Amino acid sequence: MGLLVMILGLVLFFASHIFTTKREARAQAIARLGEGTYKIIYSLVSLAGLALIIWGYAHYRSSGWIDVWYPPKAMKHIALALMLPAVILVVASYMRGRIYATLKHPMLAGIKLWAAAHLLANGDLGSIILFGSFLAWAVYDRISLKARTDAGAPPIPVGGPTNDLIAVAVGVVAYLALAFAFHPVVIGVPVIGV
Repeated sequence: MGLLVMILGLVLFFASHIFTTKREARAQAIARLGEGTYKIIYSLVSLAGLALIIWGYAHYRSSGWIDVWYPPKAMKHIALALMLPAVILVVASYMRGRIYATLKHPMLAGIKLWAAAHLLANGDLGSIILFGSFLAWAVYDRISLKARTDAGAPPIPVGGPTNDLIAVAVGVVAYLALAFAFHPVVIGVPVIGV
C-alpha cells in the first residue's frame, strides 16, 4: 500500500513540475486561470504529491520493505561524502556566485548528486523508485532547459566569490544539520554507524 501511495505522490509531484517545462501549455493555463490561481494550483498539486511521497515512503519502510540488492557498506560512506557537495550546490542556486555561473543550474546538479548518492546507498525497491525518479526528473529538466526559449523566471543578479563562500558555509551547516539531526530523527536512519 505504501509503495503505491508513494508512486501516486511521485506522479502528482512530477506531473506538476513537468507541466512547467511545457512552456506553451503553461502560458495558456496562466492566461486562462490567471497567474495567481495557476501558482496556487501548482503549489497545491506539488504539496499533495510531496505529502503522498513522504507518507507512502514512511509506510513502505515500516511495513512493506522489498530488498532488490545489498549495497556494500562503503556505499553509505560514499553517499555521505557526496551529500556535502549536493547540499552546497542547492544552496549555491540561491546564493548566486561563480558556482552558479559555472554550472548554470546548480539546483538540478545538487538534486542529481543527492539522488545518485542515495541510489548507491539503498538497495530496496522503494528507494530505487524514489531516488531514481528524482534523478530521472533532474536529468529531464536539465535537458528541457536547453530547449526552452525563455529564461523561466526573472533574472537574479549573480554575485562574486563572496556569494560562493556564503554558499559553502551555509551548505556545510545545512549538511551537518541534515546528516546529524534531520536524517536520524525524521527519516529514522542514522548516517554514521550503519
